[in-house]
Order: sequence, then structure tokens, then C-alpha cells
Amino acid sequence: MNKTDLIVIGAGPGGYRAAELAAKAGLKVVVVEAGHVGGTCLNEGCIPTKSFARNAEIVQTLKEASLFGMNNMSFDFDFQQVVARKNEVLAQLRSGIETLLSHPNITLVRGHARFVDAHTVETVSVGSSSTAAQYTATHIIIATGSVPKALRLQEPANCRVLDSSDLLQLDHLPESLCIIGAGVIGMEFASIFSAFGTKVTVVEFLKECLPALDSDIAKRLRKVLEKRGVTFHLQCAVTGIRSKVVTFTDKKGKEQTIEAEEVLMAVGRTPRVSDDFQLAGFDYDARTGIKVDDHFETTVPGIYAIGDVNGRQMLAHAAEAQAKIAVTHILRSNNAPADSPFSILHSPFTVVPAAIFTYPEAACVGPTEDQLKEESIAYECRKAFHRANGKALAMNETEGMLKLLSEPDGGRILGCHAFGAHAADMVQEVSVLMCRDTTVRQLRDMVHIHPTLSEIVLAAAEQ
Repeated sequence: MNKTDLIVIGAGPGGYRAAELAAKAGLKVVVVEAGHVGGTCLNEGCIPTKSFARNAEIVQTLKEASLFGMNNMSFDFDFQQVVARKNEVLAQLRSGIETLLSHPNITLVRGHARFVDAHTVETVSVGSSSTAAQYTATHIIIATGSVPKALRLQEPANCRVLDSSDLLQLDHLPESLCIIGAGVIGMEFASIFSAFGTKVTVVEFLKECLPALDSDIAKRLRKVLEKRGVTFHLQCAVTGIRSKVVTFTDKKGKEQTIEAEEVLMAVGRTPRVSDDFQLAGFDYDARTGIKVDDHFETTVPGIYAIGDVNGRQMLAHAAEAQAKIAVTHILRSNNAPADSPFSILHSPFTVVPAAIFTYPEAACVGPTEDQLKEESIAYECRKAFHRANGKALAMNETEGMLKLLSEPDGGRILGCHAFGAHAADMVQEVSVLMCRDTTVRQLRDMVHIHPTLSEIVLAAAEQ
């Protein structure tokens, strides 16, 4: 039996961040990871899709080269090279995390982890059925992430249906792609592969794409993608997939079909839980994840769950923030000095921005206008448009809008939803202001650099 101060299960953004913070504070940490370090975000999510998204942005810009005085442009698109560049980016970032985990206080164990009891974890080496070792610790952090969801079809699919991980591993560019689901994953891939030249069709059960985004913003973004060739079927229920033919019922109840070379299932993700969690004794649900409090501690003292596995916010940056809160709580329980660099003890996580890296991109923080209406919360809505911004015009990035929501009479900022070039950067600015309870009146007095896209935030405040 190997005893340590902290066991971290999973080396994704939450897991490796927790290990780093704990190790720097002097704790001995064992990190257990069965796959590549970096988790879903680095290997099968955020980074590879953003690598593809950058390629897609360049392709789209080249298609509009004549607007910048470059006439008679022609180019050959090499998808193999796109994949190779993506793999190089992943390898470089994995190397950086491996270096981070080489801290003297961290032991990285390559293998599968399973609970023996509330404070003991057994590891099995990757590719082996023999038990490698057992580790025990007073504190354990579960950071096992999430896995793709799949629809329960009336008839099981009789052909290969891709999930997001599979699509990122393709070695060829499909001529046609049917995407089931118009959430973040579906919309990003629709934008990317459409720019690459693939005929893309999206089938969505809800009446609009990107349900977490303000419906006005989501509709405008969808219209841009439609202009670029993406076909959307909204309010449609997929009933079957046979021989690469997707069958669905439209909003009028009529059955329709779509044939595509590849079919992507992009209906969200679900927490990665395991049957051995029962042996540890904490409360969890296969659908909603592990139950935690504001310190991200489970119902069993000393066991924590951060990131996607607790089902709160399935975002890499949320996982990292939760890691800091959990490690802080562990250090305080170990009587860490009062001047510990980790000052935050808990957070209600009311200000968590998110971005969708379509082209153009979209981003949001806080409630949507629809949510404020549903909850009968008094608010004001201000809008500003890319087409009225000098920098956007100079960049030929005129498609975009920012919506700023606040308390009445220019009061405290409640939320911000945007799409267009640099939408994520603008929403990040608003997020920082929201963390400080900034009012629209105060924002109006803040000087913004000219010419920049961030002036769109100021323009909205001045409406």
C-alpha cells in the first residue's frame, strides 16, 4: 500500500491544475491517467477543434481574397496537412503538461483507477489486466471528465456513426457530413467542415441552435452559416440511421431522409462515472454526475469532484477554477498557513463565460434575455453592431452583434451575448466587469482604445 497526501484521478485541465497547485503547496500527489495527459479538452475537444477552426478561418479569408486586392487567387487544400498541424499542436501541449507533472512532489501513474474504499484507489496498468498498485490518501480529487452522449433511436444504427473524437481522427475530408445536434460541438464542426468544402447538413431537435446562447444571437449566427452553405433542419427528431441515411421527423410530422458520407452524433456530453464509485460511498447519478458542495467536496468528506464529472459547467476553464477551490479547501483542512496563496474558499460560479468557435465566433456570460423575461427580472437591453465599428469594417468582419443586459437605469451588468469577430474577447471583458459588480453607467466612463473591436462593448453601453 502506497500512502500519499492527495490522489488525483484524471490529468485533464482540472486534474493537472489541482496536482500542480497541491504540489507547489508541499503536498505529495499521485496523478492517475489512463490516456494522454490533457484530457478531453487537449486531445479530443477544445484544442484540436480550434486548430481546425484556424485552418477554416484562413480558407474562408482566401475565398474572399479579392476584397483585399488579391485577384485570381487559387489554392489547393490539403486536409492531410491540416491534420498533421493539429497533431503537432497537441504533441507540443502534451509535452508541456508532462513537464508540469514532473514536479518532485507529483507521481504520474499510467493506468486505470478504481476505488477500493473511500480512501484507497487501485490502479491497473494500461494494456494489462494485472493490478499495478494501491494508493491511499486522506484526500482524493476525481477529475474523470465526460463522454459523448448518444441518442436512443427507434432502430439502432446499422452503420458507423462518429462522435466528436472520431471526427477529429478522420484521415480524409468527407464530401458530405450530417451532424445530429446544433449545440456547441455540432455548430463548431458545421462551421469548420463547411469552410473546408464539405456539404454540411445539421439536424436539431430544438427550435434554434445553441440553446445556451441568447436566441437573437443564435439565430443571427445560424443565418451567417446558412449563407455559407450549411443546411439546417430545426425542430426535427432523428428516428434512425441506416447505411449512412439519417431518417428524421420534421416539425410538421413528415418523415424525411438525408444521405451523407459521414454522420456525426453531437448531442452533448455526459459525466464519466464508474460503478466503483459505489465503493467510495458518495452520492452520484449516471446522468447528472457526482453531487458536490460549493467546495466541490462530495458527500464523503475528503473526496472531491471537479470538472465535467460533477455536471455543473462542462468547460475547461471552469474545471481549472474548481481545482483551485478544491485544493484551497484541502490545504485549509490541513491547517495551511493563513497567508496561503490560495485565498478563494468557494464560489457560486455565477460569472462563467463561454465561447463557441464557429466562424464568426460567439460567446456569452450570464442569463439570456429570454431567461430574464421568464424569471420576471427587470432589465435593460442594449445592442451594438460590428458593421458600425471602424476596426470591423477595416477587417471585413461586419457580421456581428453584441447584446448587453443590465439592471434598469444603467445599473449593474447582468449578462452579455455576442457573435462576430473577437466575440470571446469582448465577452471576457464584460465578465471581468461583472465580477466587480460594474454598472453600465461606470462602463460608459471607461476609455477604450480606438480603433478596436472592444469599442463595440462601449458602444452598447452608450445606447
